[in-house]
Amino acid sequence: MKKIAVLTSGGDAPGMNAAIRAITRMALDRGLEVMGVQRGYNGLINGELFQMDRHSVSDIIHRGGTILRTARCDEFKTEEGRKKAANVLKVYGIDGLVVIGGDGSFTGARLLSQLGVSTVGIPGTIDNDLSYTDYTLGFDTALNTVLDAINKLRDTSTSHERVSIVEVMGRHCGDIALFAGIAGGAESIIVPEMSFDQDELCKTILSGKLKGKMHNLIILAEGVGGAEDLAKHVEEITGIETRATILGHIQRGGSPSAFDRVLASRMGAKAVEVLLEGKSSRVIGIRGGQIIDDDINEALAMPRKFDEKLYEIATALSY
Repeated sequence: MKKIAVLTSGGDAPGMNAAIRAITRMALDRGLEVMGVQRGYNGLINGELFQMDRHSVSDIIHRGGTILRTARCDEFKTEEGRKKAANVLKVYGIDGLVVIGGDGSFTGARLLSQLGVSTVGIPGTIDNDLSYTDYTLGFDTALNTVLDAINKLRDTSTSHERVSIVEVMGRHCGDIALFAGIAGGAESIIVPEMSFDQDELCKTILSGKLKGKMHNLIILAEGVGGAEDLAKHVEEITGIETRATILGHIQRGGSPSAFDRVLASRMGAKAVEVLLEGKSSRVIGIRGGQIIDDDINEALAMPRKFDEKLYEIATALSY
């Protein structure tokens, strides 16, 4: 192992830059050359690579997004496209590739490894939807971004005695909604993993109204449905003014939290160590506070487990 490359793929997440920094500096410290790949797999196919040194990653640990940029790539989904990407790595003399991204990015890394490329994946996605690891890069920062918005919305919701429905990211995973709902003291948390009935929600709100409660904060994961439609239904049934707030891509931006910066640094260093050990087709994660590496096939096949106990606690504390 003499030269490695790093790329970011899929949706951006706070902490990606911290991981790029850790990978680069750990590799240089171990005597390796480092190449940066711009615009993910699309840039890899098109040969958008450049030499990286310690200065290349100076002053980026606190920055959100990714200095390497990211882009979708339909061509990489084809066998021809993947072979082209593998050939580009070969031409540049690259022995190993670190991929920072979500499950789609990991699938790409797995397919490249089948073409003889040594690959290691680092989980960079705010959804926290990769089962093999306790936390993904960006989740903690996104959670705090949502919490800040919730705190502000609760102030105005209380002042106007209205229902506030906040839609957060999480198409198939409700972790952002669950954690933010607990931390923000939400009255209701709606996630794709648990059943949900609009009329039952309205009944709960009306029950609270009879007890003198005139404001409610509801956290809704985007995978369940639209906040605007739910707000109309709630207002129509309860008669209480209801407003919907869709946070959208604001959740992906911002300076990474201390937790994400440290996690990214640990994972980036581990990725380099794994490549130097001669391993391939691995993914880095954290379990029980320890940084681990797993087989990428096993990691991607691991079924998603929703924390129903935490959801029960949230429900018990909500009213």
